[in-house]
Amino acid sequence: MNNPTIRNWLGFSTLALMLASLFMVFDYVPPDAEMGIAQLIFYFHVPLAWVAFASFGLVAIAGIFYLWLGDQLWDDLGYAAAETGMVFCTLMIVAGSIWAKPIWGTWWTWDSRLTMTFILWLMYGGYLMLRASADDTPQVARFGAVIGIVAALDVPIVIVSVRMWRTIHPAVLVTKQGTHGLEDPRMIWTLMVCLAAFTALWAWLLMLRFTQLRTRSRMGRLSSRIAFATAAASDPK
Repeated sequence: MNNPTIRNWLGFSTLALMLASLFMVFDYVPPDAEMGIAQLIFYFHVPLAWVAFASFGLVAIAGIFYLWLGDQLWDDLGYAAAETGMVFCTLMIVAGSIWAKPIWGTWWTWDSRLTMTFILWLMYGGYLMLRASADDTPQVARFGAVIGIVAALDVPIVIVSVRMWRTIHPAVLVTKQGTHGLEDPRMIWTLMVCLAAFTALWAWLLMLRFTQLRTRSRMGRLSSRIAFATAAASDPK
């Protein structure tokens, strides 16, 4: 992830995909027959949800490896994934609220999926508050890893919540009869491009933040060694 060439290539690819997705959303894809132009935010809301859930899943995986191996690399990766995941999760909730207002007549309702998503947001918000306010020690990193793993268990609950409880939130995108709500092939292609664009954006931001955290960790180790060497040199014994 520290390769500048890969970061630059990914950055340019993200820009191209984002421009393509904006063109397809606002000029190529037809509006939904029932919801009209308000449905266009769907092409942002779903990709935001996808990358947020993927990011939180990565937090859990990195946390497991950190607890197992104790390597700072995994803690840095989990921390970076939690930060980027919170950005996309917040945008997902905002986009969903904007979509809900003209369709449901309200910005927010305590629907099962929305409630579980809000709980997910709170748990990772707590994770970031812990990491930001506490000292950067292995004990705090282990505690954060446990929180990240436990919080990630809410992701599959959010996904299946529309099947577990009564909800007004759309249940699925694909049914046995076909693609629900995406009858026109242009809608499917637009969704695929938007998914690719937001995934590339997430990967690029994750790479940038992970590189920063790795640099901070190396500088911290270097400072500790310098301090230890200075103390040893000044010791009269």
